[in-house]
Amino acid sequence: MSSEAKPEKQEGKGKRKLLLAVPLLLAAAGAGLWFSGILPKLLQGGAEDAHAEHAAPPPRAPVFFDMPDIVANLSVSGRRASYIKLRSKLELARAEDAAPLQAAMPRLLDLFTTYLRELRPEELRGSSGTQRLREELIARANLAAPPARVTDILFTELLLQ
Repeated sequence: MSSEAKPEKQEGKGKRKLLLAVPLLLAAAGAGLWFSGILPKLLQGGAEDAHAEHAAPPPRAPVFFDMPDIVANLSVSGRRASYIKLRSKLELARAEDAAPLQAAMPRLLDLFTTYLRELRPEELRGSSGTQRLREELIARANLAAPPARVTDILFTELLLQ
């Protein structure tokens, strides 16, 4: 009986070694392909093909619309008057948005000037003040000419006195 048990144990050890060796060999082969650069190229090639089919068209060149200069007095209490001079460009989503924006220019200037007159000089200090001003003016520009879409406002001159 003891002679029959030994071959089964040796056969079981061989299977166990094979089960451990196969994953190790596969891992070593995968690491070799990865570090040689073959596997990343294969993976990227398939990903690029898939992305090329579903890729969006290239972005359009930005369209800028020049705003007239705006000079407005700021809200101050009891001190001498404080003024802001603003020269800006509006970035539009499409070139076709320029016509509705030009037609709504009186409303746009009124909204901008009214908002600027409500501001205090302290609110415009620092980059956070400029960013808040930018966000508010973009929102007002989009309200003034609804079919047109303003994506950004670029300040070319911003003077406080």
